[in-house]
Amino acid sequence: MGSHRRLAPSGLDRGAGVAVSLLSVAAALGAVPAAAAPYDDTRAEVDRLYEQAEKATEAYNAADERADALREEVGTARDRIARQQQRINSMRESLGSLAGAQYRSGGIDPAVALLFSDDPDDYLDKASRLDRVTAHQAGELKDLQNAMRELAQDREETADKLRELERSREAVAAHKKSVERKLASARRLLDSLPDSERDAYDRASRSGRGDLPHPGGAPAASGRGAAAVAAARSALGKPYVWGANGPTGFDCSGLMQWSYAQAGVSLPRTSQAQRFAGRQVPLSEARPGDLVVYRADASHVGMYMGDGQVIHAPYPGAPVRYDPVGMMPVSSVTRV
Repeated sequence: MGSHRRLAPSGLDRGAGVAVSLLSVAAALGAVPAAAAPYDDTRAEVDRLYEQAEKATEAYNAADERADALREEVGTARDRIARQQQRINSMRESLGSLAGAQYRSGGIDPAVALLFSDDPDDYLDKASRLDRVTAHQAGELKDLQNAMRELAQDREETADKLRELERSREAVAAHKKSVERKLASARRLLDSLPDSERDAYDRASRSGRGDLPHPGGAPAASGRGAAAVAAARSALGKPYVWGANGPTGFDCSGLMQWSYAQAGVSLPRTSQAQRFAGRQVPLSEARPGDLVVYRADASHVGMYMGDGQVIHAPYPGAPVRYDPVGMMPVSSVTRV
């Protein structure tokens, strides 16, 4: 997303090309130049909404990744609890043999009867006081009791955190839908323009850019970088789909994650985390396969392909494509 910001790495005002195009079209139609001003406002609103949508998408991806990790932690905790309970059951069976022996020798000690309580916690609380259980056994039972209580507490806390993250993800998704509604409104405004003016805007915003040459054959920094470059190229033309990481659609960080997965490298899910997935290098030393991260909040990412170009998933409605590396302010370059 976000590739509509700046036309070239020259640093020129991103709106200059659009303003010139619209003024030229207006002049050709006999309109006064001042008529272009509302369209400038529309362009600025669309740019702002695209940026909001991308930030919301990366926030959603982060929440989703954290929720997946917590689900795994909950499952691991449940397995540990089951194993601990199995150990306790085995010890109860062993202690049951002691109770049988006591019965045959003259009756069951009342304390031993507590071993057969239907309440496991009650059993564990009282078992350590049995005078006919060895100190070693009592110590083991007490340790197991503490472990079970800690695990139960951990499971409850993890489940609470998971529910919190699910609520957070739902809130992010709701925000994303709100932004999409605004994007649709902005698109309707653009569609209300005469065809020539709308085409001029689309060309300037690079939503239909086709004038970039194919990047040359500069070598990647590594074999895995070369494999990731090949994978990214195979995704050219695939649609932008928010929250998607392939293979039929991508958001910006999803494209990077999928491309490097084809090279056998596991990248984090979000552009913010991908920023630290390798070694930082200067933009002047970028090689094909390097991750180019944009904006101070690292909310967009593309892959450097050589010849001053990146490949990326720009924003809703725009397919995976090449764009100038300087399309937005570059915050860092990461070599995986």
